[in-house]
Amino acid sequence: MRTFRVPQNALRAFSLIAMGALAACSSTGGSAFNDLLPVDPAQASAENIASLTAVISRSPNDPEAYNVRGSAYGRAGRYKEALADFDRAIQLDPNSYQAYANRALIHRYMGNMQQAVADYTRAIQLNPSYDVAYIGRGEVFRLSGRTAEAFQDFERAIALDTTDPRAYLRRGLLYQANGQHQYAIEDFAKAISYAPGEPYGYNARGLSYLALGDDENAFTDFNTAIRLNDNLAESWANQALVYEHRGDKERAARSYARALQLDPNYGPAKEGLARTRTS
Repeated sequence: MRTFRVPQNALRAFSLIAMGALAACSSTGGSAFNDLLPVDPAQASAENIASLTAVISRSPNDPEAYNVRGSAYGRAGRYKEALADFDRAIQLDPNSYQAYANRALIHRYMGNMQQAVADYTRAIQLNPSYDVAYIGRGEVFRLSGRTAEAFQDFERAIALDTTDPRAYLRRGLLYQANGQHQYAIEDFAKAISYAPGEPYGYNARGLSYLALGDDENAFTDFNTAIRLNDNLAESWANQALVYEHRGDKERAARSYARALQLDPNYGPAKEGLARTRTS
């Protein structure tokens, strides 16, 4: 049986470059896959929200109508309105575990971590087999530094045979931050198998390969991430790490510069460009 060692230090020492990259991955990887329930991105449009409002006007006591519009508001970043809709859905149907999980996610986005945990816990009480709630609560725990509890929640979701890549990605991030890179690589591979078109699993796995000294597989993963989405600063900065490790400062600097074009505030790219830029 696998064990998760709660780390005394955030990361084991393997190289200063890889440590910085892993820290960046661990902080951003949590938002790798969209947490909202699967809906068409067009649901966030003003036109669609107006259409959902019309549905509610016709059926003002339908909790699912509020649940759907709340998800649309969430996708649009209109969190207060999303929260109000999920409140109403729960008022109309106190047994709606989906509404509790949705409201928990909005609380998380608003920084209300205690309320998010409470809502995810209620969703689990209502439906102990609801993998989404375990994954969501685990992520709140992970972001709050409660790594052992986070690991337990991701384990529970995986034990439920979830096909949600977030469970594996995030358990992998915990293994990775703890220096257990072989386990992390296995989890990232599983996440990739469920979402092969997403770049985040490749970026995460590449960092663990890099930590183990496997530059070739790391480089392949980072390049795959760029091919899937060339607008992520993280992917370019990760590619630059390999160039830098190989001593190719010119190419590393170009990749770091590209990362900064995409995100001028991305710390690992700033630091990397400062290391590799030639006068």
